[in-house]
Amino acid sequence: MKFILSTLLLVLTFVQANAQNNKQMDNSIHQFTVTTIEGESFDLSSLKGKKVMVVNTASKCGLTPQYKDLQALYEANKSKDFVIIGFPANNFMGQEPGSDEEIADFCEKNYGVSFPMMSKISVKGNNQHEVYQFLTQKEKNGLEDSKVEWNFQKYLINKEGKLEKVISPKTNPQDQEILNWINS
Repeated sequence: MKFILSTLLLVLTFVQANAQNNKQMDNSIHQFTVTTIEGESFDLSSLKGKKVMVVNTASKCGLTPQYKDLQALYEANKSKDFVIIGFPANNFMGQEPGSDEEIADFCEKNYGVSFPMMSKISVKGNNQHEVYQFLTQKEKNGLEDSKVEWNFQKYLINKEGKLEKVISPKTNPQDQEILNWINS
């Protein structure tokens, strides 16, 4: 009888710990798997222990030159467990009309982008990608509701995968607030 009770207690402890771990993953960006611009699967849990900037991008926007500053920020800080994840989106005035291949060519040719770029998605509206549902809904991210205002809005994710800050599209990627966050 003691053996059965001990085994039952052990099983219940394991189930409770597993449920708690799953709950913690629920408000973490690490719960998602996305598709890269090359069409490969990319598990965001591979970013555990890194600070992440998620940014929705576009090739024909007045803010497109931010690619240059994003790349410079990435190069200067990737050794500090920092990564940028770009999500091309065509949600604002049709400013990202290209295919994934065209977008990848544009980014490489014009800005030398080497940070991870994902497949084109929708960042708002009825077809909003689940990563952006997480980023914009307090009930999912645990921090705040936000609206994707325009191309190049930045979401800062801590090493545990939790949303920490939402940064305006117009804010330069190398703004002191962002640099301070990376180095904190």
